[in-house]
Amino acid sequence: MLSAKSLFQEILDNDESFALFCSIAASGEAQGGWENARIAALVPRSERDLAPKITRHGADEDKHGRIFTALMRKRGLTPVPVPPETDYTMLLEKHGIGLAHAKLTQDQPLTVRDIVTYLAHSRVTEQRASEQMELLRKHFADHPGIGRAVRMISDDEDNHLAYCHEELLRLAYAGHGRDIQRTLRECALAEIRIYRDVSLAVMNHMGRILGWPKAKSAVLAAGIHAVYAYERLVGWHRMVTLRKPERRDALGGPATTAPEFA
Repeated sequence: MLSAKSLFQEILDNDESFALFCSIAASGEAQGGWENARIAALVPRSERDLAPKITRHGADEDKHGRIFTALMRKRGLTPVPVPPETDYTMLLEKHGIGLAHAKLTQDQPLTVRDIVTYLAHSRVTEQRASEQMELLRKHFADHPGIGRAVRMISDDEDNHLAYCHEELLRLAYAGHGRDIQRTLRECALAEIRIYRDVSLAVMNHMGRILGWPKAKSAVLAAGIHAVYAYERLVGWHRMVTLRKPERRDALGGPATTAPEFA
């Protein structure tokens, strides 16, 4: 029977597929860490109080990258090249979602409009990350090999999502509500398409590594397309709503350090 747990268990049990999974995850987290660090350095004067939270966000992403690398090292594995078609973070940037890297590599201060773009992009992608980690937490929270990492990353992603809600609501109350909603909608509709394409690409690579029969790959591809159809119709709305989070000031403290996985 195909299930999220059985599929990930297959990936987890095979060194090659596990190395690819962790390498993709580590690369995306490291890229997110760099982006947040640059945004924190370029925050406009009117939003300087936000800089420590953005810095914390980036430190968390860097930590996650180190955790995925440590999980590979624990099994005697090394990172593998990330196929471009599986690079979720870079594909979002390529399609104009979030702040362009060309802008972040300059030393010109960002605008409040740029901060709205950054937070809207983060709100959408952190929704995806929080849901994915919650799924892993549901099935692997007590796993002796990855359970501690899953719990830590899941907690962080929930904090990131809460932070995005809180800061976007603050900016909405300050008069940026229409801009926020438009940007959220654009980000969400683009993200669900890119997530579908990346999911198909990742499953193709995993299927090759794990020797999945064509029928199994076809069923998985159909499932990915079905999720996209649902998200394109109504599911994207969950990515654009804003509500006061239960976790207040979720990124108000220092980042936690990555544990050892020796």
